[in-house]
Amino acid sequence: MITQVVPNKRGGSVKHSFRDVQAKVNALQGAPLETGGPLLGPQKPGKKGMKTLVLDLDETLVHSSFKPHPGRQSDLQVPLLIDKVECKVHVLVRPGTLQFVETLAKNFEVVIFTASLAKYAEPLVAMLDKNRSWCSQILFRDHCTYNEQEETFVKDLSRLGRDLKDVIIIDNSPSSYCQHKENALACRSWFNDVRDRELYEFIPILKKLAKVEDVRPYLSKIGSEATHK
Repeated sequence: MITQVVPNKRGGSVKHSFRDVQAKVNALQGAPLETGGPLLGPQKPGKKGMKTLVLDLDETLVHSSFKPHPGRQSDLQVPLLIDKVECKVHVLVRPGTLQFVETLAKNFEVVIFTASLAKYAEPLVAMLDKNRSWCSQILFRDHCTYNEQEETFVKDLSRLGRDLKDVIIIDNSPSSYCQHKENALACRSWFNDVRDRELYEFIPILKKLAKVEDVRPYLSKIGSEATHK
């Protein structure tokens, strides 16, 4: 569990878990989004006709903590206001992330879909995409479907407004794409391994998938081969 220490008004400190902090921000943001329409708007000029690459954020592209990372300097720091106290989220960026997204933005409409809250994720993505060159749209926790039985946030790809034969999701959490396993390219959870090469390895695979008629049989085959290794 990720924790942070926030000064209180009496000069002491209060421990907040990551879930506690996000619950506080949820309360500030109001109820989850209710919409009958597609989650994504029309594809932007230059992206029309491209397949959609849906990317998770935490433990897929970055790892964040409310405490400094031992022995590591943060790559980014995201300010977050909680109970009128400004906190800092310390972010490590997965090796190859920027090359990965910038390269694949030439072949895909790249969408960030995170189960995190907009108050944290939106400024973080703005830092990662400071030239606004690769991220077409961002979806947050409010756009997820909450599974009460499993207590998980599910990313329902059928609500995107894109043909599912043209959608690929990369996420470290299988529960996020449990309704659309045939659209998933599973990845390992990343925390701080500087030797990690997975995003680099995905680039040639995804470039090939950008050209196929239907990504699902290819992704299902990749998933099956990975399972039997």
